[in-house]
Amino acid sequence: MSNQAITLHYDIDAVDFSAAGEASSGVKRTLNQLGVNPAVVKRIAIAMYEAEINAIIHAGGGAADVEITPERVEVKISDNGPGIPDLEKAMTAGWSTASETVRELGFGAGMGLPNMKRYTDDMKVESKVGEGTVVTLIVNINS
Repeated sequence: MSNQAITLHYDIDAVDFSAAGEASSGVKRTLNQLGVNPAVVKRIAIAMYEAEINAIIHAGGGAADVEITPERVEVKISDNGPGIPDLEKAMTAGWSTASETVRELGFGAGMGLPNMKRYTDDMKVESKVGEGTVVTLIVNINS
């Protein structure tokens, strides 16, 4: 991998479960082409997919901005959704505000944020009710 940072941008379509995972799949493909350790690629793909799904379920879509350096991958998923009123509760495994319709589709089990935290080296959630949420996921490449 060169010392140059690679930046990628993906739009996350609103309530389009058929397109869910396109951004994380694109990043996974890029990392595999760069020769990143498959275990690291898997961690990034899982965490990013969870963030992508959350943006679709709870915020009507958003955007994913990714920076890949030789040291780490940083993913920022941002949306203009309703925000997270109780971040501590949202971090609890199994807690979800997903609709019944979303749950019937097999999503909304309340593992999104806990899985993001589990599969990353660093995670930051900035959310303001009525304005939206930015989730920053960092995975060290040599971890």
